[in-house]
Amino acid sequence: MSEAGQVSEARRPSGTTPAGAPAAVGVLGGGRMGAGIAHAFLLAGSRVTVVERDADAAEAAGRRVRDAVAASIERGTADEGEAAYAARFATSTELADFAGCGLVVEAVPEELALKADALTRVEAVLAPEAALATNTSSISIDELAALLDRPERFLGMHFFNPVPASALVELVRGRASDAALVVEAQSWVHAIGKTPIVVADAPGFASSRLGVALGLEAIRMLEAGVASAEDIDRAMTLGYKHPVGPLRLTDLVGLDVRLGIAEYLGGTLGERFEPPALLRRMVAEGRLGRKSGEGFYLWDAP
Repeated sequence: MSEAGQVSEARRPSGTTPAGAPAAVGVLGGGRMGAGIAHAFLLAGSRVTVVERDADAAEAAGRRVRDAVAASIERGTADEGEAAYAARFATSTELADFAGCGLVVEAVPEELALKADALTRVEAVLAPEAALATNTSSISIDELAALLDRPERFLGMHFFNPVPASALVELVRGRASDAALVVEAQSWVHAIGKTPIVVADAPGFASSRLGVALGLEAIRMLEAGVASAEDIDRAMTLGYKHPVGPLRLTDLVGLDVRLGIAEYLGGTLGERFEPPALLRRMVAEGRLGRKSGEGFYLWDAP
């Protein structure tokens, strides 16, 4: 490491790991995305607490994180053994267990009312200097911030699925977000081995707006019989070097999730984001992608 990159114990800000991640991180919601966020901060040296709605969900979240850590150790991408990570990891059903966290990332389903309730309840247990982030992929940061007592300590941290394989975190600054917090958040993203981009609060931000536009057009092409799902995806993976095609990606994200985002963007940005009838029909039929076993592709049982 160069001298410029070294941070001595004497100079390191209190409440951070040697890598620069927060010393204690909370994640609200331990599904696939929440578990991935927890895994990323664990590997960076943070103590991580995942809070779930009940004991069964907390147990399942714990398994997801432990499995991800074990996979990282097996791949040789983790610096410590399982015992060290286990000592820094906990699950809970109590929001009060976030009290000592320097950062809490909310990762509950993409529903405005659910996120609003979750964020206000989490903020109530945090220290004034703690940071609160939402993993929303489309909901307005300013709309959520208006419900909080400390909007200056709030911003969007949009992680991508699967988190361990993704190199990007989209940081969304609201009008009230403290500029110093945005800079701090960039250092956290670097600490977990990813690259941050900073965008202003706007419908769909940058990534969801572009990704959904491409995904919806791919669905319209399939609906019109332009080509098969496989060939539409190959056009983007082979022709444009996308790592995954737009229809397979929709399956990975979840057709219901993509429909919700499209409906939100359609309501704010206009009819170009109107969901295709095929997408609505598949969601109504329960064909939600990988998590249901069938979407535009067939998947192994979840």
